Formats: sequence, C-alpha cells, structure tokens
Amino acid sequence: MAASVGLSCLRLLRGVAPWRSRRHHCEDIALSHFLQSLRKLPLRTFSTNARKVHTAPARTLSLLRPLLFLVATGGGYAGYRQYEKYQEREWEKLGLEIPRKLAGHWEVALYKSVPTRLLSRAWGRLNQVELPHWLRRPVYSLYIWTFGVNMKEAAVEDLHHYRNLSEFFRRKLKPQARPVCGLHSVISPSDGKILNFGQVKNCEVEQVKGVTYSLESFLGPRIPTEDLPFPPATSCGSFRSQLVTREGNELYHCVIYLAPGDYHCFHSPTDWTVSHRRHFPGSLMSVNPGMARWIKELFCHNERVVLTGDWKHGFFSLTAVGATNVGSIRIYFDQDLHTNSPRYSKGSYNDFSFVTHMNKEGIPMRKGEHLGEFNLGSTIVLIFEAPKDFNFKLKAGQKIRFGEALGSL
Repeated sequence: MAASVGLSCLRLLRGVAPWRSRRHHCEDIALSHFLQSLRKLPLRTFSTNARKVHTAPARTLSLLRPLLFLVATGGGYAGYRQYEKYQEREWEKLGLEIPRKLAGHWEVALYKSVPTRLLSRAWGRLNQVELPHWLRRPVYSLYIWTFGVNMKEAAVEDLHHYRNLSEFFRRKLKPQARPVCGLHSVISPSDGKILNFGQVKNCEVEQVKGVTYSLESFLGPRIPTEDLPFPPATSCGSFRSQLVTREGNELYHCVIYLAPGDYHCFHSPTDWTVSHRRHFPGSLMSVNPGMARWIKELFCHNERVVLTGDWKHGFFSLTAVGATNVGSIRIYFDQDLHTNSPRYSKGSYNDFSFVTHMNKEGIPMRKGEHLGEFNLGSTIVLIFEAPKDFNFKLKAGQKIRFGEALGSL
C-alpha cells in the first residue's frame, strides 16, 4: 500500500510540474524503481518477524521489572547503610561524636517483619551440621580472617578438632588467657566493647549515648516482694527506686557488645546469688553499635534472658540479649530454658524461680565462674545496686576482655 501511495504521488507531481529539469526527472525515475522494489518485499512476513524479535525481550523486561526494582532499591539502601557505617568508623577514629539518627516507627516495624527468628533457627541447625575433615580448616580460616579471631588463646588451636561451626563458636580458652582481677568487686563477664555505663538517673537507661530504653520494659514487671532476697528500700515510687534495696545506694548499669569474633561464653561478674530468671521471647534484630544508635529501645524489642538476684550491696542482674543468628542463649545451670522456640509468642515472658523449699537462697555464683554462652556475638547488660562511691574503671567505646575490672568501691 505504501508503494502504491508513493507512485500515485509521483504521477501527480509529474502532471503538475512538467517544467522540471532533466535532473529532477532522473530522480523521479530512481524513486519509482525504489518503490517498485519495495513492493516486491514480503511486508507481512517482515512485520511479523519484527514483532517476534522485538516483543519477546519486551515481555521479559516487563516480568523482570519488579525484580530489578527490588534489587536496585535494596542494593541502594544497603549501600547507603554501608556508607553510613563507614562515616561512623571515620568519626570514631577522629574522636568525634557520631550524630544520632533514630529509626522511624515504620522502619522498626519493617525490620521486625523480617522472619529473623526463623532465619536464626535455620542458622542454628546449619551450625550443627558436621563439616568434612578436609573442609574445616578453610571454613574456619575464612571466619578467623574475617572477624580477627585469636586462636592462640583457644584451649584447642587445631581447627580440625571442631566438628561444626557451633563447636568452633563456643570454643573454650586456655586457663591463663583470661586472668580474673581479684582487686575489684565487679569484672567484665565477657569479651566485648563497652557501649555505655554509669548511674541510672531515672527510669530511662542509655543503650548508647543519647539513645535510651525503658528500665521497666527491659526487666519486666517487678518480682513479687516475697520472692526477693531483700525488701525494697521504698514501698512506692518509680520502678528504679523499687529495685534499690538499701538506703543510700544508687542503681548502675553497663552495656557490653560481643562481636562475632569475640569469645562467646560469659561468666559471673561478681560473687552473687541468682534467685530468678525471666525469659522474654522477642525479635532477633542486630545489636551492633550502629543499630543501637539507630533503634530506640532496641534491647526491649529483642529476645533476652534476665537473671536477677543479690550481691553484698543489694540488687544485681545480668541480662543476655539475643540478636540476629543468636537465638540460642544458654545458661549452664538452667536446663529448662529454651530460647528462640516456636512455642513462645512475642510480647510475653516466662518466669522461673530458683528459690525453692529445698533451696532457700538460689544459685550461688563465684566471680569468674562459667555462667552461659551465646551461639554467636550479642550483648550483655548489667544493672545493679551499689553505694554512691562505686566507680567504673572504663571509657565508652573501649575494648574489654573477660576478667578485667569494670569498677569497684
């Protein structure tokens, strides 16, 4: 049809313009020959083939467009978060205060919607898989190189000794690797990094500088008075004041973050008696320092095991906070504790008392004694009562090892 229209136009032009030059006449003849050759082409087949050639990639692109969008946005967000972490490391190197940027409610809700508990259970099962003898050294060597693990401190340095990742994570140390300080009343229960410490001024406690969590939400409702080794100093008032059992004492706290490359066991930080355990099933969000600065009340969202009791100066508690891939929290003397279990629902808690008719005091723990372990890195939070002249021997952000002094009177 296009060829016919072209010839008609050509004849019309020939009729109304007989005066054109011979050169123009030759051009018309050339155009006529081109249009006639175009008419001989299989136009229907050509257009059909073109449709086949061009529509197939178009359909593929339409199907891949959502995936490409998700990859692009997810990759962009991950890259942005990595850039923020890089900035934070640079600020730390320069000794500058890292600006705070708290997550919004929608960001926290989105993060909590990720099935971290299921993923952590899957990771736990993977850790139990026995590795072939020839594969152990390369796998563990990669982990050692990535997280800076010091295997010279391990009780068994031979990598082939550890049958699976779980055994490697929970490796014991040589006895002389962590001497316990006997001069100070409270020692670090684990290796890690000091995120924050100090007095609890009100019912809000700092998880890192400037970012707080609720003391009552973290520890849960107060234990009935009859289950406490000491009655509270005040019968009413704030939750903080109810934890202080002696006149003139203050409430103190200390937060220690265990990185994946740290020694994963934790020990008793002082001589004390554990009388009660409270288990909070919850989310398993990351608890690294960047997340602690980003999400308010992060420790209250996550699964945790709260051990409470008393020491020579009154109330004492140690809380092991779970994290992503750290759903497994083990307390050696508590065989009934099962963390990251599907049978528990979020938002609830489970109490267990170690004070019985046969045992009126609870579980006595000596300073430095093995207390429990994580499946991977996580966080330990100490909240305890002490006289006003108690002093921490710490700096925020410093690295610390199990057995080193936290503070004393």
